[in-house]
Amino acid sequence: MRLFPARCPVRPQEQVWIEESLDWLVREFGEPALRGQLILPTDDFFPGTYTGSVDDLRRVVEFVRRRMGVDPTTFAVELSEPDDPAPGLPGAYRTSRSAAGEYRIQNGLGVISIDIRQLARPMALVATIAHEFCHHRLLGEGRIAPDRRDHEPLTDLATIFFGFGIFAANAALQFGAGSSGWQASRLGYLTEPMFGYGLAYHAHLRDDPVAWSSHVDTNPRAYLRKGLRYLSSR
Repeated sequence: MRLFPARCPVRPQEQVWIEESLDWLVREFGEPALRGQLILPTDDFFPGTYTGSVDDLRRVVEFVRRRMGVDPTTFAVELSEPDDPAPGLPGAYRTSRSAAGEYRIQNGLGVISIDIRQLARPMALVATIAHEFCHHRLLGEGRIAPDRRDHEPLTDLATIFFGFGIFAANAALQFGAGSSGWQASRLGYLTEPMFGYGLAYHAHLRDDPVAWSSHVDTNPRAYLRKGLRYLSSR
């Protein structure tokens, strides 16, 4: 008997939402997608020197597109400057916008807009592109409605499902220099505990030994391990 029983690292309602949502993603996209290769921030997946160029962006977009099984004829990618206004083109409507990227549907085509500042942050860039492609698979393919209340956190969770959870979790909380000193900013909609438990439940569904967990940053890795201990005890 454990003296101190393992506890789930997220609140009960968050636990239920994470488990039910990942179970739904399995039903929606199938077991092969669940058991696809997990993407690591290593040269095996991203060879060569990253310089933050537009060519680097194209390579990352193509890699993520192939991994997620996105038809290249159904989307376009553009770079945007900070605080660019919403496009006023006929047939365009915005479905999602964050500090790092935007997804919109324009004349039936999914348009992924990436903040040009993300080119300097390769981990965050991969996380952003994965998030926007998940919008494309969920919203662009009509699997969920644009007004679904949890569609942004569900899109974050989908990055875990499609194998990019390490990038999303590591980019969830970023630190940088601001006008009043060092500041933290959020990239994504899940908290670090939710990312950690999402990774744990994903590993649980895959029956995965999580040898890849060493690539997860300290905070989400701690929640990942707590989640794994909890799941193995129930």
